[in-house]
Amino acid sequence: MDKQPSAGFIEIILRLMNNSLKRFKLWLAILILPTLTAFVLVMWVIKPMYAATAVVTPPTSSQPSLSGLSSMLSGSGAGGGVTSLLGLNSSDEDANAVWTIMNSWELHNQVIEKFNLAEHYEFDGNFHADLLKKFRKHFGVETNKEDMFAVSMEDEDYKLAAEMVQFILEKTDSAFNAFKTAQARQSREYLDSRLDSCVQTLDSLIRDFVKFQSENNYYDPDVQLESTLRYLSALQTRREEVGMELAFEKADRGENSKRYDELNKRYQGVNNALAGAVNGKHKNVGLVSLKKSPELGAEFARREVEIRVQETMYKLLRQQSEQLRMEEAKMLTNLHVLEPPWANDKKIYPLRGVTLMFVFMVAFILATVLCNILGFLDEEVAKNSDTGKQWLAFKGHFFKKKG
Repeated sequence: MDKQPSAGFIEIILRLMNNSLKRFKLWLAILILPTLTAFVLVMWVIKPMYAATAVVTPPTSSQPSLSGLSSMLSGSGAGGGVTSLLGLNSSDEDANAVWTIMNSWELHNQVIEKFNLAEHYEFDGNFHADLLKKFRKHFGVETNKEDMFAVSMEDEDYKLAAEMVQFILEKTDSAFNAFKTAQARQSREYLDSRLDSCVQTLDSLIRDFVKFQSENNYYDPDVQLESTLRYLSALQTRREEVGMELAFEKADRGENSKRYDELNKRYQGVNNALAGAVNGKHKNVGLVSLKKSPELGAEFARREVEIRVQETMYKLLRQQSEQLRMEEAKMLTNLHVLEPPWANDKKIYPLRGVTLMFVFMVAFILATVLCNILGFLDEEVAKNSDTGKQWLAFKGHFFKKKG
């Protein structure tokens, strides 16, 4: 049995073309009607959509950083909690706040009411959530490669789209300002309460310190200790001098001489003065007792450190309170617009050229395939094959229905 030669590429192409040309009217109708319908739809029936886009910078962290206070509190476990309580947000958290505001239903409702979008969209639903959902299909916020916010709005009116984007930016900045103002006010109120407590503690420490100085006649440890040692050194030198004279007089004239008696009295006086100075009997004139000096010095240093810590705390809290007060009072622009929205009249939907090209190609393929299927079935009918018989039976059903 001889093998039937396989059809070549050119033969297949010619067969496709012949079958299409043989039924040219059908092929042309299948090609023209969908293309013409798509042309009418994209040109006059389907309403075009436009897009307005704006690029804005995320807000920078404007809250003052309590670096000094944080370092003082870093040793305790409450340091992070106090820092967060004061509202010390990073720029990422501020950007997240702006993102939340832009996607909030409060802002979207303001846009819907401002521009009467229920009428503009010809919305006839019963639920406001459906209108909100329809609005959000046309609204979008994205982060571009430069970590900027790209705010876009699609609408059938390109001027209205630009106006809505501008309105969204203004309301977002206003809401973020209100958020930061409330945050600064809460932080300032906390700092003011801490300031009052700090002032009371500082006043109490100063009163106790003054009382301690008055009771112990201990005002300047370094100066008083230096004066005491100098005074004791002078007394010690004087006692040694008198002792040498007393010994010389005893050896020369004996203990019964008048000179010896005077020197002995002088020696006893110097010795008593030295003992009294060591025991702190002269504290009224600024001298300190050497025995009590270490204890008094440690207590003096402890109280002085406590006062300095409270003074440092007060300065830091006062500084941050003033900064937060200014933050609460100012109303500046936080979202800086790098690319403002503008009335862009270039259509984004429908894509006329792409749509017509796609419909034309699909219709061309469909028409060619259908015409070649009909040509194949005609050949099968001419051969009186089973496929041809089935095709004739299939057509007969339709002819009977028409008759």
